[in-house]
Parts: sequence; structure tokens; C-alpha cells
Amino acid sequence: QVQLVESGGGSVQAGGSLRLSCAASGVIFRPNTMGWFRQAPGKQRELVAVITSSSNTNYEDSVKGRFTISRDNAKNTVYLQMNSLKPEDTAVYYCELHDHDGMRQRSYWGQGTQVTVSS
Repeated sequence: QVQLVESGGGSVQAGGSLRLSCAASGVIFRPNTMGWFRQAPGKQRELVAVITSSSNTNYEDSVKGRFTISRDNAKNTVYLQMNSLKPEDTAVYYCELHDHDGMRQRSYWGQGTQVTVSS
């Protein structure tokens, strides 16, 4: 069973920065994709950014130019550097790992870490 442990959340004023980390452990197959999702109160969970094991990335439009996703494959860790934070970025952020065990697709989720941006 793959375990994902997230850290780095907290409270920050608008315009500030936070860096989220997510370390994965267990049997992880390559290629794979790791990503960050977020869920604000009363809203559906949405994709923030994803990165493949070959370092291809994709971002939700509202965070482009402000957030940067990266990963360390040797450590099975993904990061999300969040700059110029806005109150609308306030949400619980979840790390996700998607890989393939043979023909079976697998997705694993972290416990979530709270990000609060005040104005």
C-alpha cells in the first residue's frame, strides 16, 4: 500500500508564499504522475498541478505563473511552491499519486494539508 504524507501548509497573508511537500512510500511503479488537488469549503475538489515521472507538468489556469510543481524521483517526493498567494487559494490541498500495476490503474491520496490565505 502506498502512503502519501503531506506537509507545509499553514496560514499566510495575501501575497505571501508557502511550499508544500508530499513524500510517497511503498511500492511505486513508473511511469507515474503525482499531483496536487485542492478543495475549498463548499466547493468540489479541483486539480491544481500535475507532474509526470519524466517531469512534464500541467497547471490549472488560475495558478499559472504563481505556482511551481516539481519532484524528486529518487525521494518519491513532490513539491508545490506557491507564490503570490490569494485568498481564493484557501483550501485543503491534497497530494495524489497515479501509477499502473500491470494493467491496473491505481490512485493514492494524502491526508490533506490546510492552506489559509488572509486578506
